[in-house]
Formats: sequence, structure tokens, C-alpha cells
Amino acid sequence: MDIASTLPALPFTNPVLIFFIVLTIILFAPLLLNRLRIPHIIGLIIAGIIIGPYGFGLLERDSSFQLFGNVGLLYLMFLAGLEMDINDFKKNKTQGIVFGLYTFLVPMIIGTFISYYTLHFNWTTSILLASMYASHTLVAYPIVSRYGVARETSVTTTIAGTIITVLGALIILAVIAGMAQGNINNVFWIRLTLSVTVYTAFIIYAYPRITRWFFKKYSDNVTQYIYVLALVFAASFLAEIAGLEAIIGAFFAGVVLNRFIPAVSPLMNRIEFVGNALFIPYFLIGVGMLIDLQVVFNSSDAIIVALNMSIVATLSKWIAAWLTQKTFKLPKVDRDMIFGLSNAQAAATLAAVLIGHDLGIFNTNVLNGTIVMILVTCTISSFVTEKAARKIVTRQMTEDQTTNLDTGEERILIPVANPATIENLINIALLLKSPKKKSPLYAIHVTDDTNAGDGPGFKAKNALRTAAKVASSADTRLEPIYRFDINIASGILHSMKEKDISELVIGLHHKANIVDSFFGNKTESLLKGTNKMIFIAKCIIPINTITRIVIAVPEKAEFETGFVKWIDRIANMAKQIGCRAIFYAHPSTIVQLKAVLKQGGYRIRNEFEILENWEDILMLTGIVLQDDLFIVVSARRTSVSHNPEFDKLPGFLSRYFAGNNLVVLYPEQFGKESELLSFFADPLSIDVQRHYTRFPDLRTFLGRLKWNNKKMWKHLNRKEK
Repeated sequence: MDIASTLPALPFTNPVLIFFIVLTIILFAPLLLNRLRIPHIIGLIIAGIIIGPYGFGLLERDSSFQLFGNVGLLYLMFLAGLEMDINDFKKNKTQGIVFGLYTFLVPMIIGTFISYYTLHFNWTTSILLASMYASHTLVAYPIVSRYGVARETSVTTTIAGTIITVLGALIILAVIAGMAQGNINNVFWIRLTLSVTVYTAFIIYAYPRITRWFFKKYSDNVTQYIYVLALVFAASFLAEIAGLEAIIGAFFAGVVLNRFIPAVSPLMNRIEFVGNALFIPYFLIGVGMLIDLQVVFNSSDAIIVALNMSIVATLSKWIAAWLTQKTFKLPKVDRDMIFGLSNAQAAATLAAVLIGHDLGIFNTNVLNGTIVMILVTCTISSFVTEKAARKIVTRQMTEDQTTNLDTGEERILIPVANPATIENLINIALLLKSPKKKSPLYAIHVTDDTNAGDGPGFKAKNALRTAAKVASSADTRLEPIYRFDINIASGILHSMKEKDISELVIGLHHKANIVDSFFGNKTESLLKGTNKMIFIAKCIIPINTITRIVIAVPEKAEFETGFVKWIDRIANMAKQIGCRAIFYAHPSTIVQLKAVLKQGGYRIRNEFEILENWEDILMLTGIVLQDDLFIVVSARRTSVSHNPEFDKLPGFLSRYFAGNNLVVLYPEQFGKESELLSFFADPLSIDVQRHYTRFPDLRTFLGRLKWNNKKMWKHLNRKEK
């Protein structure tokens, strides 16, 4: 038997073997080329050249590569939209629009004249070729995502500009293609305008409402993932029907859906994992398989065209980035990031050259030159973007050390006694955590003497296993704690001391009978037994579907030890959900709230409303909606901000907010420093001094307070004399 005859012939057609080869490339190409300091994106493109029909001919660019390649491209644009910070986008929309005009007009002007006078093309060919220079694809975006700088100003500016320039390039393509076919008339423009308007309105108004309803009804992460993908491809297909490119629809879907998918969540983790592990690499390998270097180098005309296209495309994009930097006085690293992201040519460029070639507008030299231009621009884009991303990360670390607030360690403990609330409590804890801090979560199940036996042990293992599963799906480590103790509260308190827990997230007690308290005996024991911050939560709807966070803050809350810490946690939650935070507080407290948010660099949508007296909290019954999260900042009895009206809070909440997502927050109070105070010491002093040097407004306030106290003491001394 001839062994050679049993081996599959080239190119391989067996789907199992094809998939194995592709997965092997995805695995090893980045690892090997990283040693040569070549970005993994370029590694995948080079691998595509080697295995493709113009390399060793191992694989053909068949329908599977076209399918997965298109999916990968749409996935790439969807992720770009998904990771956009809408607040930053709105703040930097002027920069985005200006850069979009620069990155469209500069390549159009330079490219048109260079092609006409240097390559001697006609005006139609020159304009279409220049539109290819104007467009770009965010091929290097995975680098940005990997370094965690997706929400930097330079990145959001580039993404905003991408929409403008790609849309402009596609309109030019549609017009020139229509001219070649004789289809350009008034009906064409009216149809295009109407279809785009209807499409945009449908995505903006229908997608959020459908998604909120679906996520409320179906909480399973796999089901939600399939649903999100379905919406992405539906938006892409509808974009094509409307006369736009599919990549515009995918990006648009990401922008609309990003507020329902928190950055740290099981759903987001699944979306990023599947895209970066499979679909996007498939797209990059497919791009490499298009490149035929032999054809280019065998023809001097092809070399001239390829060099001309590569130089003009790169130079014009750099000029656009430079003009943006000078216009808005940006640092050089931001210019490099803008240039790096916007230089890569792929999606719209390929569409334009293939359509132009089919219509007879482009010759073979332009077709092959485009492929070389894609390779050159993608290579430059990857190197420049990676270098800029590293510099931005270094800058972020420096800014964090100098400007951001020190909120201490994040060691969050979640009791998981009730299986029905485990997922909600873990998700709340994930949202409270800062994405920059990699500290683990802690989950505890306590078995007391009354429930000792085999049954509780089994329940505890299942509960802790469920908690670990939810946390791991969000790429967060969870440390399980199983404990026997006299009672549940005692077990939790002992574990908090042993693990140095900074805050506690617990579910709201379900009243078994009329004599039970609102919070339950266990919760009240915890409030008495620890000074750490406690979140008592009740979830009616999934936390990622809320539209606003409404926070009721008592007077003098700024004097508590944990004032800065609880603001930090709520800001983290608001930022990850992408919703607005509305603070109802006393005017003097509002001043300090604004100071903390500004000092901490929290880029969230926030509003401030005056709540003069805590008795006025009743007015919030008509303000807090069903899709809101209502957070009540309370206080322990002996603390500075405690109000006698807090005793009525349980009845108030159970009566008026039974159907709302609710969190009752007890800040950290009476910290270690206060234990050193004498009996006659001012209970405000330590809490105030902890943040005295951080906020100018607070410093001014305290200065006035000190001056008034001096005047009061002088007055009293005079009276005594």
C-alpha cells in the first residue's frame, strides 16, 4: 500500500483538517512572531499569505473563509462600538467630527491629484482610488482592547472619525458605481435618504426596548449571547438593505447595546472571548490569503502602483492625524494612536477595489497594488498602535498615582445562603469593583449549630460552586469560604476579620412573618458587629437593564469615614452599566460629592438635586421608576450622619419601593483611627481629617468651620468673664 496515495492532496479540502490548521495558526503564529516583536495581527496575516493559494497552497480561500471572514469583520466593528464610552464620545464628538473630515478630505484631495498626474488615471478612477485611501478598518483595535485603553480620548476620536470617513467612502463608491451603470438620478438620492433615516430610527428606538425586555425575561448568559449576536447580524443585514455597508450596522449595534453589557460581566467576557479567539483571527488570515506578492514583483508597473498607493495612503492618514493633534493640542502619543488605528486598509478598501475591478474602472495593477497596500498599512498600523498603547498605559499609571483617589483595598464578601439570589449578588459585586483592581471576590456559606449535618454541607458546596461559576465567567477569581459557627452572623464577622474584608454585599431579608424586622436579625447583627461598608440589595430586574441610579444621601454624609469609598463603588457601577447617576443630597453635601467625583476622575453622567431635609425623601416615590436602581445611603445609630428618621426607613421602603431594585448602603464608619480617640474627642475630627488634604472645597469648608468655632469659643469665654 502506497502511503503517499493515502495523504490528502493540496489544497486540503477536508473541513476537519482545514479547521485544525487554522486553529494551529491562531495558536502558534502570535507566539512565534512575538519573539520577533511582530504584532500578532501581522503574524496572522503573514500566516495567511504562507498557507494561502499564493503561498504554499495548503488551503484555498473557499466559502468557509469568506463566511468566517465576514463574521470576523462584523465582530470587530461590533466590539469597537461595544467598548465605546458614550459619555466620552459625546464629550469628544467635536474632535471625532473634525478628525473624520480630516481623514476623509486629506486622502481624497491628495489621492485624486496624485493618481491623476502621477499614475495618469482618468478623474473617475482617481476619485474612486482616493476614496479607498480615505476609508480605513480598525484592524489594530484588538491591540487597543488588549491593553485596556479602548476608552481613551484618542481611541474614541478615531472611532468617531471612522464612521464619517467610511460612510463618505461608501457613498462615493455607490455614486461612481451608479454612474458606471447609469442609475444616478433624483430617485436614487431620495431612496437612500429615506432608507437610512428609517434604519437609524429603528435601531435607536427598537433595539434598546427589545433588549431590556429580553434580558428581564431571560437571564441565562448563553441565551443572552445568542440574542446579542442575532441583533448584530440583523443590524448588519438591515444596513445593507438601507444602502449602507454591513460594518456600519455592526458598529451601530455595538453603540446601542453597550449600556446593557457591562464591561465586567459574564456576557461581555463571552463576547470578547469568542471574537478574539476565533472570528477575528479568521478574518485576518483570510486577508493574508488574498495577497499575491509574485504578481506584484513580476511587473514593474504593478510595483510602481503598489508603492504609490502605499505611500499616499500612509502619508495622507498621518497628515490627518497631525492636523487633528495641532487643532486640539493633543499629546504626540495621541497623534500616534489616531494614526495607528486609522492607517490600516481592509474592509471598505477591498469592497471598493473588487467592485471597481468588476465594473472595469480598475485594472489588474490596481487590484494587486491594493493587496500590497493592505499588507503595508496593516503592518504599520499594528506597530504604531502597539507602541502608542504601551505609552498610554504608562501615562495612565502615572495619572492614577497622582490624581486618582486612594479607596483602599477591594475585598468584597458575599454570603450565598439563598441560591435564588447568588447570581444577582455576584453581579452587583462585580459592578462595584474597579476594573483596574484584580483583587478576588470572597463568597461565604455559614452553617450554624442548628443546621449541622450532611444536608447543609451539600447545599453549601452547591452554593459556593455556583458563585465561583458566575465570577469565573466574568474572568474574576472567587475565593470560597465554608464555615461552621455558633450562628451565621458570627461566622460572617469572624471571616471578615480573618480575610480583612473591606465591604459586604448581602441580599435583603425576606420577611417570614409580621414580627420579623425589615432587614432580619442576621443583618442587624452584622450592622452592630462590624464598621465596614455593607450593601443590602434586592434585585427585581437584572442589574444591567436599569436605566438610572437614584441615590438618596443624608445630611453630613461627607463626614463619615467611608464617604469617598461608597462614592467610588457607585461610580464604578454607573460607569460599567453606562447609566446616569442622580444624587439627592443636602447642598453642602453636594459640594463634596462633586469634589470627590472630580478628584477621582470618574467619567460618568451625573446629576445633583437638592434634598434639604431627610423627611422630604417621600418625594422620590414619584421620581424613582421601575427600571431604576434606588440606593439609600443610611447610617448606624451612633454615627455622625445618623438621622432619627432612619428608624422609619424600613416601613417607607417596604411600602413605596417594594417593586424596585433597591440597595440600602451603610458606609464604613468609625475606622481604626477613631478607636484612638478619647471620650471627649470630637467624633467628626478623624472622619474629616482623612480627606482634608484631598479636596479644595472640603478644605475651604473646614477652614470656615474652624474660624467659626474660634469665634464661638471667644464669645463664650467673654460671657464667662
